[in-house]
Amino acid sequence: MSVSPADDGLWCRRFDPAPDAAHRLICFPHAGGSASYYLPVATALSPRVDVVAVQYPGRQDRRNEPLIDDIGTLADQVHEVLRGWDDRPLTFFGHSMGALVAFEVARRFEREGSGPVRLFASGRRAPSRYRDENVHRRDDDGIIAEIKSMSGTDDRLLGDEELIRMILPALRGDYRAVETYRSAPGATVDCPVTALVGDNDPKTSIDEARDWEKHTTADFDLRILPGGHFYLNSRAADVLKLLEEHFTAQSAPQAT
Repeated sequence: MSVSPADDGLWCRRFDPAPDAAHRLICFPHAGGSASYYLPVATALSPRVDVVAVQYPGRQDRRNEPLIDDIGTLADQVHEVLRGWDDRPLTFFGHSMGALVAFEVARRFEREGSGPVRLFASGRRAPSRYRDENVHRRDDDGIIAEIKSMSGTDDRLLGDEELIRMILPALRGDYRAVETYRSAPGATVDCPVTALVGDNDPKTSIDEARDWEKHTTADFDLRILPGGHFYLNSRAADVLKLLEEHFTAQSAPQAT
């Protein structure tokens, strides 16, 4: 199999490239997150799966680029980039904000007659489920308090004033994108959807996660794991097992 399309060095990160893999997993980070969050996933699944993590503008080595604080605009740009990565079946995995971006990118692919074979939507309520949230309007201390409450950020980072100031613009922009997002009425994807949620997630209830079923015309599966919003930090083995099962099923001969 040919080597994957050239990485533009900005949007797509392959920490453990698997050019001969039969499957490709595209990973979409959470608000304030970066592609490196998925480095352990790439290590665990290579060489069977080629893992590509999306790097949004405004963070890490892209911190000097303009932020994109609108989910639709971000999805448009990610879709354009990922057009060059669909030389094998794609699976999408997005956590929190990343689940919404993955959903919207999948819809854009499907309009062109392709799309992922499955969407894993983690730690995010269904696109049609909204809450009145305004974290992006808080002052800096308010945003820091929010991310501390989610237990998804290294405490060492939260104690480093300089680092905090570096990530705050991306966090504020991402929260604005998520909190102002509204899906198109009746928006669906044609691929199967697996929703994952922690049983103690303050940002997504089990019922809100279950409503992802309304956003697919194909099969739906709900997985509930112990933990809060960042349940996957402590349940990584369970999530990886689920992904392994998915790719095994994709590789199995199809009944005729």
